[in-house]
Amino acid sequence: MASSRDRQRKLARAKLDRQLARRAAAAKRRRQIQAGIGALVVLALIGFGSAWALGAFDSKPEPKAAEDICSWTPQDASANSNLKDVGTPKTTELPTSGTRTMTVNTDQGGPITAELDLASAPCAGASMSYLAGKSFYDNTKCHEITAEGALRCGDPSGTGIGGPAYSFYNENVPTAPEPSPSASPAPAQPPAYPKGTVAMIANPPGANGSQFLIFFKDFNPDTPAYPIIGKVTGGLDVVEKIGALETVDNGSGAKVKPKTDVVIQSLTVGEPNAAPAASTSAS
Repeated sequence: MASSRDRQRKLARAKLDRQLARRAAAAKRRRQIQAGIGALVVLALIGFGSAWALGAFDSKPEPKAAEDICSWTPQDASANSNLKDVGTPKTTELPTSGTRTMTVNTDQGGPITAELDLASAPCAGASMSYLAGKSFYDNTKCHEITAEGALRCGDPSGTGIGGPAYSFYNENVPTAPEPSPSASPAPAQPPAYPKGTVAMIANPPGANGSQFLIFFKDFNPDTPAYPIIGKVTGGLDVVEKIGALETVDNGSGAKVKPKTDVVIQSLTVGEPNAAPAASTSAS
């Protein structure tokens, strides 16, 4: 009997040991799971804190507005009936390097081609391109052959005070030559406006619109005033032929009006070209 009781006690003891072992293993697993969850929470908090510190939850910045390259000043077309309201060119994202090719066909011959210098006169290039796209210059007269040796065009009214209902500031006006510090004559310098130069002309000066000059002679004034915008690359002989036409009084006492009408049949301006302009920058 004693032996039977001993066996029962041993069996009960073994069963209790197994139960305790299972409970200990379960408790260990719970502690491991809790530790893993805690570590994940800590890592998540660290990641959240780092992202917050780096501004991941900041509001997205507004995209920066494009900066204006050119400014177009409105002109009162109701006060000057010679102005035409055709809107204005855009002010941003305009090319500021390379060239545009301007092509002029006249009833006196052509084509006359010129490279507009977008690096030295980006706003003039933008304006000429915009107006050409509106057919602003088509079927208009070159109303003067100036005493300075240039063909004056771009005013549909032919009055010298016409143009679009906006204006823009001077660009690339040549500087006057420095006087010689000695009594001896200053060395010869190239003219401010060599033959073939394309320049803006405005009335009043500085309020440029659509009028331009094409020089068929060298011109070297004491005080340059015309912004240089490009240079003739083809058809200069046509310009010289027009420059040789007889002139008559323009009604204001100046003998500058061509006796024979000079009509621009079409004026177009091409897309920007990456090639550099041919020496049109003012000295």
